[in-house]
Amino acid sequence: MEITGAMVKELREKTGAGMMDCKKALVATEGNVEKAIDFLREKGLASAQKKGSRIAAEGVVASYIHMGGKIGVLVEVNCETDFVAKNENFLNFVKDISMHIAASNPLYLAEEDVPQEVIDGEKAIYKAQAMNEGKPENIAEKMVAGRIKKYFKEVCLLEQPFVKDMDKSVADVVQETIASIGENIKIRRFTRYQMGEGLEKRSNDFAAEVADQIK
Repeated sequence: MEITGAMVKELREKTGAGMMDCKKALVATEGNVEKAIDFLREKGLASAQKKGSRIAAEGVVASYIHMGGKIGVLVEVNCETDFVAKNENFLNFVKDISMHIAASNPLYLAEEDVPQEVIDGEKAIYKAQAMNEGKPENIAEKMVAGRIKKYFKEVCLLEQPFVKDMDKSVADVVQETIASIGENIKIRRFTRYQMGEGLEKRSNDFAAEVADQIK
C-alpha cells in the first residue's frame, strides 16, 4: 500500500511522533492508522505530544565554537527538571543542535518568528519571478506558496533538515528526544556569530594606493 504524505501528517498530529517514525509505523502496519498508533505507543514514541504541553523551565545555555574560532553559537534549550538538564542524552541533543546551527545558519527559530514584512517581501519576489517565467496568475500563486514553504525550510531552525540525518527535520528530532527522555524540551532561542560578519574588508590594490599617495 502506498503511504502518502497526508497519512503521515494525520498520524503525526494524533501521536506527536516524528515524521520518519510515523512513516515507518504506517509501512509496518500497511497503512492502518489505529494499528500504527499502537505501534508507536509500544515503542514509546506516541506520548511526545502530551509531554509537549508541559512547562519546561529548567535547561542549559550551551556554547559551541567551530572552525578554530571562526563561528560561535549560543543556544538555550529548556527541559522540565534539573535532573534531565544534567542528563547525558539531553546534553548530547543540545550539542547536536548547537552544531546544526553553526552548520546551517538558521535566521529564525520557527515559522511564526519570521516577520510578516519579510514574508511579504519574499512572496513579492517569488511572484515576480513566476510572472517573468510567463506563468499565468493562478499558477504563479501556487508557485509562490511552494517557494515560501521552501524558504521556511531554509531559514527556520525547526523546519530545517537535521544535519546528522537529512531525512528528519529539527522538529522531528525534538519530538524524538522528548519521547526518549520522557520530558518536554524546547529550543527557546539561539545566537550565531561568524567572524567578520557585517564588516567590509578593504579591497584596495596596494600598488594603486601607493601610486595615489605619490601623486
